[in-house]
Amino acid sequence: MMRPLTIAACFALTLAALSAHAQPQDAAKAPAPTPTAPAAAPAAAPSPKGNAETGRQLTYTCQGCHGVTGYKNAYPNYHVPKIVGQSPEYLVSALTEYKKGTRKHPTMQAQAQSFSDQDIADIAAFLSSAK
Repeated sequence: MMRPLTIAACFALTLAALSAHAQPQDAAKAPAPTPTAPAAAPAAAPSPKGNAETGRQLTYTCQGCHGVTGYKNAYPNYHVPKIVGQSPEYLVSALTEYKKGTRKHPTMQAQAQSFSDQDIADIAAFLSSAK
């Protein structure tokens, strides 16, 4: 009988997959960065546009605790918020606050710190549109 993976093992697999995905295909062929003059005042970077399909792939570690439809909740007696159908603005805000450490929950902080801003936008796009 196979034992289910623990959350820590799932998290480790997520980090491994994300770091493998983030590696450049051929770093030797990449052009060297060109130095530029510093800007007078940096403009605010536009928020990344989320891709729901990419977000669906990134949320598999969320599903056990948050009870995403179609998956069993790993902690049936532990209250966690339902995140499916939340507004993308709320989801981006919450994950960004966990990532920065201004919103406290050890598991969520660890999860959020592994996500880029684009990952967070993708996750928000998927969860806000999921039924």
